[in-house]
Amino acid sequence: MSSTLGELMSYRKNLIAAALLSLSTLAPAGFAGAADLPVKAQKPPPDLPFFLLIDDRLTFSWMPKGTDPGYFSFRPNGSIDGTTAKSVYSFTHFDVWAYGTNFFTISLFKSDHNDAAVPCTNAGGFNPNTPGSGGFAGPFFPADCAGATEIYGLFRSTFGWNEIFNTKMFTIGPLHNISFYVGSDANSENTYVAPAKRDWVAGLQFAFDLPYKGFFNVSPVAYKEINHNGFNQCGTAFAFTQVPGVGCNSDGNTDFRTTWAIETIYYMDLGFIPQDWQFWSISGRAAWYGPKGDANGLPLQSGVGVFSTATKTEFNSEPIRLTFDASKAFLGPKYTHFVDVWVAWRYWQNKFGLDHNAEFGVCNIIQNGVVVSTNSCTENTVYAGITAKF
Repeated sequence: MSSTLGELMSYRKNLIAAALLSLSTLAPAGFAGAADLPVKAQKPPPDLPFFLLIDDRLTFSWMPKGTDPGYFSFRPNGSIDGTTAKSVYSFTHFDVWAYGTNFFTISLFKSDHNDAAVPCTNAGGFNPNTPGSGGFAGPFFPADCAGATEIYGLFRSTFGWNEIFNTKMFTIGPLHNISFYVGSDANSENTYVAPAKRDWVAGLQFAFDLPYKGFFNVSPVAYKEINHNGFNQCGTAFAFTQVPGVGCNSDGNTDFRTTWAIETIYYMDLGFIPQDWQFWSISGRAAWYGPKGDANGLPLQSGVGVFSTATKTEFNSEPIRLTFDASKAFLGPKYTHFVDVWVAWRYWQNKFGLDHNAEFGVCNIIQNGVVVSTNSCTENTVYAGITAKF
């Protein structure tokens, strides 16, 4: 899941509340005083627009310690640097209609030198043609290749049961609604291994109310992924062997098995602080994606230890984001969330499902006869950004 999933969804409660408020103002216009008017003077209530609300935003954020599994370099003292700074440019769209919501985001991630663009094979510059290197040994060179560029898109839609069945049956206590929940992700990156992921989710969403106009949504779903990656492709420097169907795939594509996933998101205004300082809110997200089979789409090269290529449960999260509503603070309530400045913490373990304790040559290598981590399969970074509504 992309880092921008929470950006507009963090305002969902306020946006829907605004939409409902606008609907409530239509009732007096259609019916107030109707009994006192001549029949010919009565007017039908105005038609509602198809989209009750549309909200579009642009975001720039900077991530000082992002990662890309398998991309790393060596510091002068011999330790491994598996992090890469990333500049992120995002467009997000959110809308509300009669039966649910739609959310879409597309982002461009621009990495620094430690996440190398093609034709470099790695930031550390290992030479796969070195005799006896096996593609994972030295010699290594400085990380001076151009940084990679990734395009990532995500789409999620909900279809509320209260709206579909025209009832309030699914609003009970803190439970606000139950919805059908569907979506997909896709990415492409210009690294040597040229990853190209496509995935789909489908399941339910349970929406709960929190204090101070807040919400907490939990979505248990089925998850299906198809991915292309040069780590799996015959003819690349990374193939475990060059035997199709044994140590590599001829096209580099992996059709993962369907697995389970849980996606969560929350938002809450800090309404307990003094009224004159109520420009702050907190939000966050967390998602778990179950094991989806072998990372190569092939029989496991080794069932145990650092050589295993079995995927593990992936944990992708932004536990907390602190947002300052700058436009409200300086221009007044009329401009609530027109310009937000925020800081967040991002934690992503077993990134892309790769076992951070295994996956030799990606998450770990042998250095001086010892297995060491490349520090590239777990992402742990503070990052910050600015978001503007238009």
